[in-house]
Amino acid sequence: MTVLIFTFSNDNQSIPLVIKAIEAKGEKAFRFDTDRFPTEVKLDIYSGDFEGGIVTDGEHKLDLSEVSSVWYRRMRYGAKLPDSMDRQFREASLKECRLTVRGLIASLPGFHFDPMINVDRANNKQLQLQIARQLGLLIPRTLTSNNPEAVKQFAQECKEQGIVTKMLSQFAIYGENKEENVVFTSPVTDDDLDNLEGLSFCPMTFQENVPKALELRTIIVGKQVFTAAIDSQQLDGATYDWRKEGRALHEKWQAYNLP
Repeated sequence: MTVLIFTFSNDNQSIPLVIKAIEAKGEKAFRFDTDRFPTEVKLDIYSGDFEGGIVTDGEHKLDLSEVSSVWYRRMRYGAKLPDSMDRQFREASLKECRLTVRGLIASLPGFHFDPMINVDRANNKQLQLQIARQLGLLIPRTLTSNNPEAVKQFAQECKEQGIVTKMLSQFAIYGENKEENVVFTSPVTDDDLDNLEGLSFCPMTFQENVPKALELRTIIVGKQVFTAAIDSQQLDGATYDWRKEGRALHEKWQAYNLP
């Protein structure tokens, strides 16, 4: 049987490492780069008297009846569609790509890591904070708002430790020379509080600043808990968001045992 991995072509080295581990156990893995669909990867899904499908990537083919497990990794639906396409047609194509791939995943039996419905639910930050608090975890005071006055009041309430701001979604803004600009978690200054007019176009999330001693990332698979730690405070640029120095800290991650 085969593990079908949904990812994108520029994903990190975790994909080949996992594929190698799967093959070492005598199993098969097939990589589906969602950014290369539909421009390079072909997908045929049949419904009716005959149900099944085929994924074709160059000379490699996968009969979907062979899939026993799905790894829902990272999605970049239709990212390689040419930018020269008419914007309306490109957006329509991206929607179809997304619904086609998600429909495929939803229809596949077997073990899913993780089920899409769980991933979608976990992406709701306000729900995350609510559940964490219900479970007894301490969470920083948080405000998501497009109201400048509410933000200023929140900043005043957290004046002693200060506040940071972040976005709920991940995105990049590209300049004229294709330079990438990403919004990282950042401290909010007095000047920022005097210039909150942009909130009328886009809400933001604000939290009381919690100085970091160590950053932990925990993944739970079944009943197994895996935790990694990184000392992000060793670099000035990573004080508020380790991802800002992600490349420099890449090899600094260490296994960590939770108490």
